[in-house]
Amino acid sequence: MRIGVVEDDDGVASALIDALEANRITADRMSRGAEILTRHPDFDIVLLDLGLPDMDGIEVLRHLRQVSAVPVIVLTARNDERSVVRGLRNGADDYLVKPARITELLARIEAIRRRSRRPTEIAPQLRQFDDVIVDLSARSLYVSGRPVPLTTKEFQLLAVLVDNPGAAVSRQQMMDQVWGDAFVAVSRSLDVHMTALRAKIGRSLIETIRGFGYRWIG
Repeated sequence: MRIGVVEDDDGVASALIDALEANRITADRMSRGAEILTRHPDFDIVLLDLGLPDMDGIEVLRHLRQVSAVPVIVLTARNDERSVVRGLRNGADDYLVKPARITELLARIEAIRRRSRRPTEIAPQLRQFDDVIVDLSARSLYVSGRPVPLTTKEFQLLAVLVDNPGAAVSRQQMMDQVWGDAFVAVSRSLDVHMTALRAKIGRSLIETIRGFGYRWIG
């Protein structure tokens, strides 16, 4: 595992690098936010300070999330609730306040590592969200271990959503992909199928974005 440490304080950065490498974790230090925006493919996890000399760490997070899903742990002196909420809402996977105990930091790194490994531990065509499993190759849905029968259109809608978890998918995009042409498809038909799909899943996993479309929030 290789970790990118984005920290402008030499003393803090040196202590972090030493602690990580003492636990057999390769770590590279960067002192500016712009560096991680170009080097993010090199790392498995990023430790990000918010008080950087070239740009605020929240801004770094926003830019990073536009180009990468690399896990980020914010490690900062900012301990106010607003900063914590902003950090998590802008894409941080975890948030730690300095001075952080190295044992806690290592535990959180390991927890993120376990979570990031989960998608590869099951077949590539499976999508799992707690007790909801979608098998794209077998065109099957399982909820709490039980198969849930879906019509062809219902499954096609589900597949579009779970392949873009967290992303807003427009009605036009869904009709294009499922019916082949948004101009030919009947908009009301999409609503009917979506209502049936939600009822069969039995979970609040599909969010309606009023005036736009839907989002899978599982």
